[in-house]
Amino acid sequence: MLTISQLAAHAGVTVRAVRHYHQIGLLPEPERDHSGYRVYKAAAVVRLIQIHTLADAGVPLARVQELLEADSDEFADGIQQIDKDLRAEIRRLQDTRKRLAKLAAGEQLALPQSVIGYLDRLRDLGVEEWYIELERDAWILVAAQVPHLIDHVIAMKHQSLEDPDMVKLYSLLRGALDWQADDPRLIEMADILERLMTRAVEAGEMNAEGFNDQFVDLLDSTMLESSPGAERLTALLAERGWKGWTRVERVPVRGGEGNQAIADS
Repeated sequence: MLTISQLAAHAGVTVRAVRHYHQIGLLPEPERDHSGYRVYKAAAVVRLIQIHTLADAGVPLARVQELLEADSDEFADGIQQIDKDLRAEIRRLQDTRKRLAKLAAGEQLALPQSVIGYLDRLRDLGVEEWYIELERDAWILVAAQVPHLIDHVIAMKHQSLEDPDMVKLYSLLRGALDWQADDPRLIEMADILERLMTRAVEAGEMNAEGFNDQFVDLLDSTMLESSPGAERLTALLAERGWKGWTRVERVPVRGGEGNQAIADS
């Protein structure tokens, strides 16, 4: 007869493990002596060693019971199924590790390679990191909204960087995070943006295809919150007959000036 401590020592497990196996029904409760202590026979040692061997091999405890009660063929089939499940879990964990490894990369977490390449090109142009992060977050939203269009949109963005006005616009962004609403450089930016928007509208490139109104509002609000000068820049463009940021439209302005501008364009 063995005490619970002796049983645990023979099987190479802890007393706590023995109690747990009792609790979940893997190891039957033994008889107790006149003092109320559990007393075990050799069969309990064999059973506990079998449980420990299977658990140590990676068999989930929920599957141990069926394997202990299986015949040889059922046991072999059960082991094969567990092995298959474990291989699938290993693949899942490997995929998880790959995703976790990308967390440190920031933009690689939720962006396709085409967008990452575009952001790297902006860095090469000397664009400050605060604006890179602003664009990155916007592209994350766009990639989630229209994943089938993102590569096409990015190709158009690359093409736009061949325009000297666009390069000039990005160069003006240096220090723009701290600009106030009365900064004179905003006028220059509005001039450049008006030329870019005019060409884009004429080419049919500003319709924000695939974006619903709520998503357009979300992107626009992100831009407006980026710096104190952003709202002023939007107001300057509105004074010239331009509405919106993500989905740009030409609209009349007060006094008919906008209508004349449209007619002349």
